[in-house]
Amino acid sequence: MQLTLDRVTKKVGAQTWLYEQSIAPKSGAVTVLLGATQAGKTSLMRLMAGLDTPTTGKVLVDGKDVTGMPVRERNVAMVYQQFINYPSLKVSDNIASPLKLRGEKNIEARVKALADKLHIGMFLDRLPAELSGGQQQRVALARALAKNAPLMLLDEPLVNLDYKLREGLREELTQLFATGDSTVIYATTEPGEALLLGGYTAVMDAGELLQYGPTAEVFHAPQSLRVARAFSDPPMNLLAGTATAGQVQLAGGPALALALPESVSGAVTVGLRASALNVGAGEGDIALPGKVELAEISGSDTFVHVDTAVGELVAQLTGVHRFELGASITLYFSASQAYVFDAGEKLALAPAWRKGNV
Repeated sequence: MQLTLDRVTKKVGAQTWLYEQSIAPKSGAVTVLLGATQAGKTSLMRLMAGLDTPTTGKVLVDGKDVTGMPVRERNVAMVYQQFINYPSLKVSDNIASPLKLRGEKNIEARVKALADKLHIGMFLDRLPAELSGGQQQRVALARALAKNAPLMLLDEPLVNLDYKLREGLREELTQLFATGDSTVIYATTEPGEALLLGGYTAVMDAGELLQYGPTAEVFHAPQSLRVARAFSDPPMNLLAGTATAGQVQLAGGPALALALPESVSGAVTVGLRASALNVGAGEGDIALPGKVELAEISGSDTFVHVDTAVGELVAQLTGVHRFELGASITLYFSASQAYVFDAGEKLALAPAWRKGNV
């Protein structure tokens, strides 16, 4: 199924919830809607589902105008942040409900297969109220998958689960989506989740669709500073600089030899992802001495906040490292890892593609 939103907008009273935008998610693939809270992700998904009608523009399915067609007349499966199950039905019956509506055969076997994939096979005879929140969300996901709809909409379905459970479910969903043929739209606020799940990513901010394309391409070549901010966790380090022929002079720091377009000169912003900063020098690396302001250990990474002459920087170091507050430290980076945004906050230079940098 090919879903197309053609120049849609959404206004509620005097407020604009969605500015004019067009998107045709890749058929049979996962498209992640990435953006902060109130970026417009849910509003856009409601137009896709038929829960709302756009103020202007059209919603097309396989070229047919379905604008205004209610959700009950569309073949759509949905999962929300807050799991929704039938409280009076056992888990098995919750999962089986869309199969029974279609008069499917071998329902019991299909329910068991889905439940086993989502690790809830041992709960099939229980009521939803007897399960934990994470288990109930798995039931809702299983029921949506059982529907086997050509369009599946998932609105931050893992946000209310604990960290460990989210990590496990992300991996399971990635595998399930890869083996299905549904067009999946998955909304999230987390760049890491987009990188893990999305074949394609649409970056949204304040009701605008900023950029859409293959996830790795959007991550490595954000078209604007707004996209770079939205698609960086921790936030991209942003440094003031001045572009002249063949180089960018960092305010209060060294110059970077960068081959910028001739049209770019004057004030620019240099972006460095936290993962581009290291505490060990490589050949030709640029040094930025400073002092440790904070060191945070998160999972298998350490995030070090360093006060330098060019501003406060955050470095993401693989592994668990310990740093004394106020200790002297030198961060290193390669100029080839720098992003440059012009005075209009548009991308002027992206780092060369480097496999494994995601």
